[in-house]
Amino acid sequence: MAEIIIDGKAVAARVRAEVAADVKRLGQLGIEPGLAVILVGEDPASHSYVGMKERDCAEVGIRSFDTRLPADTSQGALEAIIDGFNEDAAVHGILLQLPLPGHLDAESAIARIAPEKDVDGFHPVSIGRLVRGLPSAHACTPEGVMELLRAYEIDPAGKRAVVIGRSVLVGKPMALLLIEANATVTVCHSRTHDLPGVCREADILVAAIGRPEMIDASYVKPGAVVIDVGINRVGDRLVGDVAYEDVAAVASAITPVPGGVGPMTRAILLKNTLAAAEAAGR
Repeated sequence: MAEIIIDGKAVAARVRAEVAADVKRLGQLGIEPGLAVILVGEDPASHSYVGMKERDCAEVGIRSFDTRLPADTSQGALEAIIDGFNEDAAVHGILLQLPLPGHLDAESAIARIAPEKDVDGFHPVSIGRLVRGLPSAHACTPEGVMELLRAYEIDPAGKRAVVIGRSVLVGKPMALLLIEANATVTVCHSRTHDLPGVCREADILVAAIGRPEMIDASYVKPGAVVIDVGINRVGDRLVGDVAYEDVAAVASAITPVPGGVGPMTRAILLKNTLAAAEAAGR
């Protein structure tokens, strides 16, 4: 079994406590951080996730401005809601819950969000600033991974990192953050030749592909750190992209699913909202 089981619940609780203390400090200055979440449609997973975000905000003292829209909402109506939150000084962060119904243009809607209120880190300006190494809100899941590495004193500098998956939501920003942390990074995807062989070169392996338990011990160099970003429902179980028991036998550190990266995504959203409120109050 891996020497270190990376406890995302514990690290997320510490981040939430830090955010709550800073929210209280801002309150003494007359600033109340506010987060607007826009949910379109009836996707059960999205509704569950938004509910958890609302509870998180209540726990740390961030004010929620939530809008739930029917699945047949038009692009114009959605963007009018975004425009309203852009203009509302009480709203410091805007999160558009994805995925959107198929008739809506997610890229256009994301680009409509004011960059300074993009707490999800998906706006083209935020991604561009990340590429340039400039301060910006980082995508919550990749930044959550970096927070876990910092919490367990796992320094990527000088190490080989392999990211499996090239999505704009996780894979690409994950690779950029690891590069900023001075890792040597390889991004793998469906066209990668000899995927297990490439993965076995990694000191830090990040799986973000959305395929249940695809990554087994044959993909992992003994002693590697394995970060499982995946969350997949198989029957009545939630599993990651990593075959946990198999890989834990060879990894030095590993994140479980659930309880690893997942709690960090929501914690970083709170941290990004706090940072946006601080910036607005300067």
